[in-house]
Amino acid sequence: MTRHARNCTAGAVYTYHEKKRDAEASGYGTQNQRVGKDSIKGFDCCCLTLQPCNNPVITADGYLFDKEAIIQYIITKKTEISRKMKEYEKQKKKEESELAELAEAEKQSKINAFLKTEKSIAGNPDGLLNKISNKIATPSVSNMTEGRDKHLPSFWIPSKTPSVKAKQMEKPDKNVLCPMTGKPIRMKDLFDVKFTLVKDPDDKKSLIIKDNRYMCAITHDILGNSVPCAIIRTTGDVVTMECVEKIIKKDWIHPLTGEKLTEKDIIPMQRGGTGYAQTNSNLEGKYERPVLQA
Repeated sequence: MTRHARNCTAGAVYTYHEKKRDAEASGYGTQNQRVGKDSIKGFDCCCLTLQPCNNPVITADGYLFDKEAIIQYIITKKTEISRKMKEYEKQKKKEESELAELAEAEKQSKINAFLKTEKSIAGNPDGLLNKISNKIATPSVSNMTEGRDKHLPSFWIPSKTPSVKAKQMEKPDKNVLCPMTGKPIRMKDLFDVKFTLVKDPDDKKSLIIKDNRYMCAITHDILGNSVPCAIIRTTGDVVTMECVEKIIKKDWIHPLTGEKLTEKDIIPMQRGGTGYAQTNSNLEGKYERPVLQA
């Protein structure tokens, strides 16, 4: 096959590769790209700050957080929930007042209808009833009276145009949700984590620069993104899953303290970035852009 045949542009079929190439060049359509290991945080990094943890804590699902960051997150979310709850209560009171105004208007319309009927049957020689009924039946047409000055429409602001309907705010959930799993999270559900430092007297580098920072508390194996790890909930020690399977699960006794353990005391940690689909999930990054539709 000649080079010209491979680069033929006279084909009747718009191929997938031509469509993908043109989409990248045009700036339209969603872009998908495989994410490498450098784009995924390490196993010992906080899920919020993406930096190595100074005071690590872990959830029951195995997500690691810096204690300061997760406390600040919970406080911020509680403040936001409190603000939304106040807005919801304000909206609820407004709806109740509107219902009361509608009931009052309906009552007034019934009074007007009654006065009109009485006038047509019995008449009104003194003219007093006629003045009262005319005063009630002819409301002002001005936009600045009867509280209508606060609800004037605006044709320049989209949210205040006459055709826009007011959005009904739903009652906010009082639970603070985990930023990773979406489940309710509380401070008492977080467990302290205790990493065992690698003791190498010849290595003078700073801890954050070292590639091998931590090791298993029992077997002293080096921990990394490619090594499955777990937390012993009672003491917070970080061990490898191999240690759990071969040592701890034999008699369910903590090798360092001698206390009894159960299945719930072992919390598997979420893996760090290795770049392999078998280890990490969601390795595809998406960038959404406008789409041209025919």
